[in-house]
Amino acid sequence: MTPSSLLVRGLTLGLIACASAPAAAALPEPVRAMIDAAIATGDEAKVRTVVEIAKQTNPDDAAAIDAMLNRFETRLAATKAAEAAAKEEAIRTAGLLENWSGKGEFGAFRATGNASDTGITTGLTAERQGIDWRHKLTARVDYQRSNGVTTREQYLARYEPNVNISDRFYIYALAQYERDEFQGFSGRYAVSGGLGFQALKKDDIQLSVKVGPAYRVTQFVDGRNDSRIAGLIGLDFDWAITDRLKLTQNTNAVAETGGSAIAIIDSQNTTLDLVTGLNAKINSSLSARFSYAIEYNSNPPPGAVQTDTLSRVTLIYDF
Repeated sequence: MTPSSLLVRGLTLGLIACASAPAAAALPEPVRAMIDAAIATGDEAKVRTVVEIAKQTNPDDAAAIDAMLNRFETRLAATKAAEAAAKEEAIRTAGLLENWSGKGEFGAFRATGNASDTGITTGLTAERQGIDWRHKLTARVDYQRSNGVTTREQYLARYEPNVNISDRFYIYALAQYERDEFQGFSGRYAVSGGLGFQALKKDDIQLSVKVGPAYRVTQFVDGRNDSRIAGLIGLDFDWAITDRLKLTQNTNAVAETGGSAIAIIDSQNTTLDLVTGLNAKINSSLSARFSYAIEYNSNPPPGAVQTDTLSRVTLIYDF
């Protein structure tokens, strides 16, 4: 046999040997099935936990496992981007009466101060959240009659739009109407505008403050009118104490505290409206709320006291 034929025969045998050699070990089917099952849930945290366990128990297959994770992350990022784009487009193209959410509230109250009694309370809060703008409407009525005589009749209506100018700062406007003859005024109107700051902006706790000039007109029950330039200081606080609070065997609840305070200050009369509450969500739409409100007037009309308090127990329906 010639040297050239020996070389050809050697190369042929080498190629055959390479072709018949076993391939690198594939990812074990049980491991692949476990990762696929986690991916099917769409839960990113669960997928990462399963992948970490799989890599610890199969270190030689780390590259194959990482490849599966990378494909999942790519699909997840694309899905989130598409959902965010669709949500933004829906907000931008929504009509004036669309994208509103709110709460309807009904319950009982206990009052002390200019009137000491119990009665019924009802309220409505509606909010429209846009890309940069937010509109908030608030209305509340407290009413009570005893032996045919009205002993409490209080009305509040408030509209507050604001626009974001950065991630933390926003510009607000406020228009507010109040009526409470037991505090000595048949109508009190206030408008304000200024700067707000989101001091805390987390999933479980939020705090915002706002400050600006205000103009207030008060119509007293004795017929007098008073108009004054004032200043407004506002605070809103929300704290999710826990994600899930079990009230009964079959009921899960979210408990959260919320507080708000608005002070309007002028040389004649400073008013403070402070409300603190505790909400317990009964189901996805219904929650119970206990709140305590303090209403303070530094210079009330003759015959009225400076401080009123109001304790409310209500049911709230989210829509």
